[in-house]
Amino acid sequence: MKKIALVAHDARKPVMVEWVGRNLDVFRKLDLVATGTTGTVLLEHYPELRLEKLASGPRGGDQQVGARIVAGQIDVVFFFIDPLTPMPHDVDVKALLRLSILYDIPLACSTRAADILLDSIRKRLAEESSTGLRSV
Repeated sequence: MKKIALVAHDARKPVMVEWVGRNLDVFRKLDLVATGTTGTVLLEHYPELRLEKLASGPRGGDQQVGARIVAGQIDVVFFFIDPLTPMPHDVDVKALLRLSILYDIPLACSTRAADILLDSIRKRLAEESSTGLRSV
């Protein structure tokens, strides 16, 4: 597995922190990339994570995640979007969503969808562990 991208709008950061915390058994095994503020908040709570911080979303972080999708460096995106707050960088958010769809990258924007997607990752990690192989 390559990298997992974690992105959360400000109003959804507490939800992301709580969700990652409930799933530390998986996230401790993964290489993660996050937009700046999301990464900072996650590392404050879980400093043991292997997490690379990019720029904050409005300062180009969403575009950096998108560029990594295009380069084939991201396997999954967890993007907890705040649907009730207008975003000044809405164009960047839409571009990231578009690239996820265009490059067929699994994308979860709610905790229920994220749970389902993470269960798939958990099973894949268990299979890799039992066979001693690591997928690319």
